[in-house]
Amino acid sequence: MEESEQTAQANTVEEPLDLVRLSLDERIYVKMRNDRELLGRLHAYDQHLNMILGEVEETVTTLEIDEETFEEIYKSTKRNIPMLFVRGDGVILVSPPKRNV
Repeated sequence: MEESEQTAQANTVEEPLDLVRLSLDERIYVKMRNDRELLGRLHAYDQHLNMILGEVEETVTTLEIDEETFEEIYKSTKRNIPMLFVRGDGVILVSPPKRNV
C-alpha cells in the first residue's frame, strides 16, 4: 500500500468513533451534562467515550434566581485541571474547539 493510500485510510471516517480517533492529541470541546463544558487535549478514549483529557479548562454554568426581582442570573465558573478522566455517560457532544471568527 502506498503512503498516500495509508494516509487516506488513516483519515477515513466510517463510523462515529473514527471522528474521535482523528482528534487524538488535539484540543477538543466536550459538552457534558449539568451545564459543564470542557476544553482540553484528548490523550485517550474508549468505545463508551470515557476520555483522558490534559490541559483542561472546565466551565460550569449555574442559574441563580434573584429573590427580589426573580431575574435569572447565569454565572460561569472556570478552572484549569492538568489531567482529567471523563466518564462517557456524562458526555453530550464532542467536537473540535469552538472557533472565534
